[in-house]
Amino acid sequence: MGASGWKYVTPFNGTVEESLKTLHAQVFQELCGAHGTYRDLEELWQDAEFMGEEGTHSILDIDRVVHTSAAPSDHNIEDYGTLRPLASERIVHHFGTDRPTPGAFEEVIVQAPAARGLPHGRTERLFDECRMRWTGVYVVLHTGDEPTHLGIFGFSGD
Repeated sequence: MGASGWKYVTPFNGTVEESLKTLHAQVFQELCGAHGTYRDLEELWQDAEFMGEEGTHSILDIDRVVHTSAAPSDHNIEDYGTLRPLASERIVHHFGTDRPTPGAFEEVIVQAPAARGLPHGRTERLFDECRMRWTGVYVVLHTGDEPTHLGIFGFSGD
């Protein structure tokens, strides 16, 4: 099937874990709710053959948050299915601030390298920060000084 990139902006619910849980419920309903193949997300995740071979090509392929911005390793099975924060210096690199807004995330995530160059002297896309398939990266987004959303992006598939 090939690799699929995905992105989401979701409300921040106090913790990254709670925000991911809410997003999982929403996306599960959108992708699987009408089909009735799986009763719930746990049943989907227990289908090791489907999840290991095909997956959903969505945030549902990510089952846990890790609190390190260190790059995942395709040699470490524990790194698959993880969502990790974008390093603070990379946030500033891509957004020009340490408190990007939801609008800035939407703008930056869709930009592709072009001959005219990217804002803030960048030469790579934000999506390039996700360096391993079956993983994702998040950025805490702000409205004023308050964290209000998460910007999440990643890849599933091979």
